[in-house]
Amino acid sequence: MATYNREPFQVYLRDDQVEALQILAQRRGISIAELIREGVDALLTKRPSAAELRIGETREDDPLRDIIGLFDSGAPNLGLDHDKYIAQLVEAENGIWPAKSS
Repeated sequence: MATYNREPFQVYLRDDQVEALQILAQRRGISIAELIREGVDALLTKRPSAAELRIGETREDDPLRDIIGLFDSGAPNLGLDHDKYIAQLVEAENGIWPAKSS
């Protein structure tokens, strides 16, 4: 049996999920907690590891990547000159030009 660094994690399950887990755990002779750990392991084998996510090695798998290109500002160089555009918006809204940061 594996050794775990036990950190409690509370999850709310539907009644039907609990019942199915109880039946499966009893049939397999293991705890519901072990079934849940197996399920998490199965899910994570399809996903990048925490270490990969932290260092950005799997940027293609980032769900936020899908928002790229959804909006069109009309500015062809927004990525390069975003500070300039923000300053212009502030000036237009407030009638003042923000001070340059050093």
